[in-house]
Amino acid sequence: MKNLWILPAFAVLSLVSCKNTDNTKDPEVMVETADLAYSSYGEQISSENSLSAGEMEERFKNLKEGDTIEVSFKTKVNSVCKGKGCWMTLDLPQEEDVMVKFKDYGFFVPMDIEEKEVVVNGKAFVAEVSVEEQQHYAEDKGDSPGKIAAITRPKRTLTFLADGVLIKD
Repeated sequence: MKNLWILPAFAVLSLVSCKNTDNTKDPEVMVETADLAYSSYGEQISSENSLSAGEMEERFKNLKEGDTIEVSFKTKVNSVCKGKGCWMTLDLPQEEDVMVKFKDYGFFVPMDIEEKEVVVNGKAFVAEVSVEEQQHYAEDKGDSPGKIAAITRPKRTLTFLADGVLIKD
């Protein structure tokens, strides 16, 4: 019984001696991609191969009501729904804004992203928006009652149904 301490001491000694003493570390690998500077919402998308705002504007010019194209483009945000971030409008160089909604109402964007650069991926099309819907968007945007009341006719609208959005940090 006196020599029972030898067995645990031997076990501890053998465990300590098996410790790896190699102090070399693997070099840290830095991987840079264009999308690291973006926050992602909805489906995972990439900023690679996105059209510019000018290129997207040309695509919209060729669309008629009922046409749809799958596309990704980059531009800046003009306005966002102040209620919950459930829509946004995007800038095009010469045309009107693009109204963006989110696929299946499945995600929203932050409400403070005006003037930030975004990349959207999804379906572009032209739609006619009713007076009531235009007034609803104007109210969400915070327009004055006078400006909302001035909306009296349906409007041809450049529309985008986004399945993914990247917002520049």
